[in-house]
Amino acid sequence: MSGNSSNRDYFGSKFGVIAATAGSAIGLGNIWRFPYVAGENGGAAFIIIYLGFVVAIGIPVMLSEFFIGRNTQKNVFGAFRKLAPGKPWFLIGLMGVAAAFMILAFYTVVAGWTLEYIYQSLINGFAGKQAAELNNMYNSFIGSTWRPLVWFFVFMSLTAAIIMAGVHKGIEKYTKILTP
Repeated sequence: MSGNSSNRDYFGSKFGVIAATAGSAIGLGNIWRFPYVAGENGGAAFIIIYLGFVVAIGIPVMLSEFFIGRNTQKNVFGAFRKLAPGKPWFLIGLMGVAAAFMILAFYTVVAGWTLEYIYQSLINGFAGKQAAELNNMYNSFIGSTWRPLVWFFVFMSLTAAIIMAGVHKGIEKYTKILTP
């Protein structure tokens, strides 16, 4: 990763940038667990404090990332090397990449489950089933060695195809469809 900026791909619209940023920032935790956490911790008061932290911390960090990237026109390693030559600040970029890999490790499993549920819905696999039968289906799925792996690899293949298509024709195109 040299940080070279030649032949750079780009976002073609502001909406594409917003959709990709929102999709990345919101994450599963805010969709999956947030209602429970908000309810357990004061409801509206929790939401007000949460939004305060988003405004006070989340938005400035996101804008800093935008400004650093735009100013340096480098990847995360090259950007910090350009801003602080000879200093170990490039490790901040390494931490960001490591965090992305850790998040991907979790999301791919959940996304594989989601693809299984979409498949079951399309073939009416849930139709007419009682709660106990659905629970058995779930236990059978997660207890299987190959079914979660198949859906994991399907998801990873789709992800790789989108990434290989580039920023404009891949990431932007699909986040415009999937994020809203």
